[in-house]
Order: sequence, then C-alpha cells, then structure tokens
Amino acid sequence: MRQVRLWAASLLFNFLFFLVTAAFTVQGIWLLRRGHPDRLVGVGAAWARSVLLLLRGLCDIRVVVSGIEHIPKDGPAVIASIHQSAFDTCVWMLLPRPSYVLKRELLSLPGFGALMAPAGMIVVDRTGGGAAIRHLMRAGAAAAAEGRRIIIFPEGTRGRPGEARVLHPGVAALAAATKAPIIPVATNSGSHWGRRSFLKRPGVIRLEIGAPIAPDLGRSALLTAIEEAWERLETKLAEAVDKPVEHSREIF
Repeated sequence: MRQVRLWAASLLFNFLFFLVTAAFTVQGIWLLRRGHPDRLVGVGAAWARSVLLLLRGLCDIRVVVSGIEHIPKDGPAVIASIHQSAFDTCVWMLLPRPSYVLKRELLSLPGFGALMAPAGMIVVDRTGGGAAIRHLMRAGAAAAAEGRRIIIFPEGTRGRPGEARVLHPGVAALAAATKAPIIPVATNSGSHWGRRSFLKRPGVIRLEIGAPIAPDLGRSALLTAIEEAWERLETKLAEAVDKPVEHSREIF
C-alpha cells in the first residue's frame, strides 16, 4: 500500500508540475510580448514556490536551508552548488534577482526556452571553448554589476548522490570576472527527486550553504576550495539525516 501511495503521489506531482510549468510559461510569454521582461523573475519565483508547495502537499517533501546568512543580502554573489536534481534548478529562483548559468540546449525547450535570456539568465554554449568562457565572463560581470546572485553548477550536469564529480573551470572564470564571493552549497536533493526519476520520495531536502570563498584564489586553488567546502557540507548533511528539523532553520 505504501508503494501504491508513493506511485500515486509521484504521478500526480509530475502531472501538476508540467501543468504548472506550462501555465507560468504562458504567463511569461504574455509578459514578454507586452514588453515587461523585468517581470519574468517574479514569474519564476511564483513558479518555484508552486513547485515547493506541490512537493510538500503531495509528496511529503520538506525543504530545509542551513547557512542562509552566508548569502549577502546586498550585492552580487556566485552560488556554486552541487547538482543532483531538477529541484536545484528551481529553488534558487526564490532569491532576489537570480541569474542561472544555463546550457544553450535549454533554449530549444518549447516556450520556456524563449524566456531564459530575457529573464537575465546566462546562456553558455558548452562546446564553444574559449569563446564560451569569454562570453560567460562578460555576461557574469554584467550580472554582478546589476547586483544579481549568479547560480552555477560547476559539475556541468546532474550527478547522483555520492557519485564522483569533476568541476569545470567556468566557476573560476566567473570568480575572476565578477570579483564576487563564491558561496558553496551542498544538497541531498537527489535522494528525494532523483535524476530522471519518476518517483518523488518523502523526506527532507536539505541545502547546506557554506561560508564565502574569496574569488581571487586563482583557478586551481579556487576549485580545490570548492571541493573541500562541498565535502565539509556533505558531512553536515550526512549527520543531519536522522536529526529532527530544527524550527530555527530557514525553511522554504
């Protein structure tokens, strides 16, 4: 019976997720055609809140954030997050003025893809070599000048929990271009909303946000610092698995 409920909840969530995404996409396209690209970030935030409400209400998945104080309240920052799930690509829309670093292939998504660049997202051609890095640096510097929070997944793609990872140099290029603090983030999202997984498993998705890393370390030292920070944060995640949710923590 428990498995039946899990499958039923996941089926309903997946259906409503695509329905809600389509509805907000239509709203975004309407705003764009009316000449209001500045409102697209607000539409994205409303979409993200809707997804989190569906996760909580249908799948019994709560979201707990620790270390939110490490993200500057004012000014730019580069959030360097582990990437395990589609969840990671929506939750940061709740930040003020987010700007995701996205792969160019996402522009081909019907409707949704047309909204990304006007909303201030940084679209990168991963096959572009040096030209792609230069574009990332220019776009990142422009986003930082606007005080945006830039979200990048240095692994470049989603991985499974515990899977070995390789960091790509884009985050180091962003650090050099923006001079903004690098905020490491670890998550266990893949344990509840797995990569290409139909099932959404009940529990707590945790985001562990670490202390800022200086952007002027240089490429090699910066990548090492991010990896080491992720390891420390993942240790905290593992220790928190069997602990009750603390009401003092920030909860989306």
